[in-house]
Amino acid sequence: MTHQYKINRDSQGVAHIYAQDPISMIAGQGFAHARDRGMQMLLMRIIGQGRIAELLDPSQNSIKIDHFFRRMNWYANTAEELNSLPPAITKKLDAYCDGVNQAFSKWSPFEFKLVGYKVEPWTAKDSILISRMVGYLTLAQSQAEVEKLILQMIQNNLSVDKLEALFPAQLGELDNELIELIKQLKLDDPIVDKDILWACGAPRMMASNNWVISGKRTRSGKPILASDPHLEVNRLPNVWYEMCISAQDSWTIGSSMPGLPGILIGRNKHLSWGATYAFVDSIDSWIERCEAGKFFREEDNTWRDFKQRKEIIKLKKGETVEVAFFENELGTLEGDPYSDKYCLITQWAAANSGKKSVQAVINLLDCNNVQQGMEIYGQIETGWNYVFADTDGNIGYQMSGRVPIRREGISGLIPLPAWKKQNHWQGFIDLKDMPRCYNPPQGYFCTANNDLNCYGKSNPINLPMGSYRADRIAELLEKSSNIEVEDIYPMQYDTYSKQAEVFMPIIKPLLDNSLNSQILKDWDFCYNKDSKGAYLFETIYRELYLQVFGGHALGEKVVQFLQQESGTFIDFYAQFDTVLLAENSIWFNGKTRQQLYQQVIEKALQTKAKEWREVQSYNMKNIFFDGKLPGFLGFDKKAIIASGGRATICQGQIYRAAGRDTTFMPSYRMVTDMADDFILTNLAGGPSDRRFSKWYTSDLQDWLDGRYKKLEKNGRKSPFP
Repeated sequence: MTHQYKINRDSQGVAHIYAQDPISMIAGQGFAHARDRGMQMLLMRIIGQGRIAELLDPSQNSIKIDHFFRRMNWYANTAEELNSLPPAITKKLDAYCDGVNQAFSKWSPFEFKLVGYKVEPWTAKDSILISRMVGYLTLAQSQAEVEKLILQMIQNNLSVDKLEALFPAQLGELDNELIELIKQLKLDDPIVDKDILWACGAPRMMASNNWVISGKRTRSGKPILASDPHLEVNRLPNVWYEMCISAQDSWTIGSSMPGLPGILIGRNKHLSWGATYAFVDSIDSWIERCEAGKFFREEDNTWRDFKQRKEIIKLKKGETVEVAFFENELGTLEGDPYSDKYCLITQWAAANSGKKSVQAVINLLDCNNVQQGMEIYGQIETGWNYVFADTDGNIGYQMSGRVPIRREGISGLIPLPAWKKQNHWQGFIDLKDMPRCYNPPQGYFCTANNDLNCYGKSNPINLPMGSYRADRIAELLEKSSNIEVEDIYPMQYDTYSKQAEVFMPIIKPLLDNSLNSQILKDWDFCYNKDSKGAYLFETIYRELYLQVFGGHALGEKVVQFLQQESGTFIDFYAQFDTVLLAENSIWFNGKTRQQLYQQVIEKALQTKAKEWREVQSYNMKNIFFDGKLPGFLGFDKKAIIASGGRATICQGQIYRAAGRDTTFMPSYRMVTDMADDFILTNLAGGPSDRRFSKWYTSDLQDWLDGRYKKLEKNGRKSPFP
């Protein structure tokens, strides 16, 4: 099919697509994605297919990454999803692939020529794969990792009382019998001593902020919407790709994900939308009783065969590695049912989905109002918090996700015996029961990965992030009236910590008259680059973790690993803060809170105070070469300084994961007033993944400095009648 579209760049390098019809518009989007982000798309596909060792690097680390993605099996299980798509969506998805392949027929990334890879055609199957990867990596995965950590705690004899203090009312039926079962599990993929998954170029998706303000609180009288997704920013290119797409009198502007059609964060003529991760628990594990390669079911007292799936991982030099996975209706087994009596089996509710997600992002392009947007985006199978605003003055919030229904009293954090049918999922939460809100009386709605269960009839979240960022956003909005988009800029760059505001009344009375103590007493709770107070507070906070969760419990080495080499304390710090802020806790090992804090403060403040910038430097690396090329070639950007902390609106977290430096910060910022036809944005990078393009990092300095550019609807007259 011939598609009629033209593509121009604006002065910022952002692609503007003019199309004769909506199908051609999607084809143009595919072409622009492949032209500007072809390397990113192909690398993501190779990773998701589990073919790194075959096509790029036949190392043991690559084989481990391939093993992970073959285990997930996202690429193979797509036929049913694609065959059940409505014809209108299929046409647009096929058009997207046409555009991608047209671009690749004219040009292919030189990086793949270097390794001898000939570009294979892009298919609808590949877009479903990208959808699944975006929904799982670090997002749903972080929930699975903390559940695995709990198992390790139990296997290392951490008391139930201490677990209850960390995860109140979340442990369900954790009794002595279940504890003994858990201790017999062999964990092939422990959280402490993790594998090398994050050495690949797949982005770490983490958390975000978004908020929407009613016209009753704005100067224009129309709603304002703001969204800033937080994820890994020490990568080039940035995972987001901005564009303006239009067909006839329809237009949409915002940020897309190369490999997927549609605009994930942005607006059209009538509606705007922004997304954050919802921290829903859509992944569970069970304990399978195994014998001679079979699993047991109590209801009919039978031993049943696993479905065995064999995968061949090809190596670039011609050798192969064969791996086998054992599966049943509950997921994929971790372990060998021929040699292990009790094995963990795990399932992600959205593992075999993607159809509704692709359908939703395409359908939203033509959505006209908030209620339609809530209904459409609520169908997405992965867990997100969406806020909406329309030109009629309405605002709204909707949580999405395919979230399992568990029997009463079961949170999903602790694996239960799989042989008891009552422990299996009992369906999935209906959209109408998910958290949602339409035209809230306070005149605004904000989300920051916090607990939003109270807005629904169900409880899809069991381990939210702390509410500090959401509380700060609400605090600033409550103080404001006649809000303009320019008022949102300092909010998105705000470094004030409500967490510090909560901890410092406990710390401050225990400070002496030393220089470091005086710095803390005078601290304004902001994580600015020149702040010494932020550095000293973090020194105390880290030492609290070592003393409380290390010494007589998990062990200091384990706590240091979780602090320095994982995202556990970054994602789930609220659980640990509950203990640290308690007046008394079993975790205090017989000390009073005052005694504990006094001991920690005295030790922590022996350090020399540094400015926050001294520990907030990171390098941005090209995702293909990963820092292996000489610096003078310019593929990487070095010594970038971040402000912010874990609990500030502008997050600024730098840590390591599986031996690899990573970050957790606002990767993209967008603001729009529904009285206008444009959005204001900045991006940690630029439109192109081509190192020698002037658009490689063209927006980076504005992102660092807090300047916003204007992206307008297509202003030129369409070349099509």
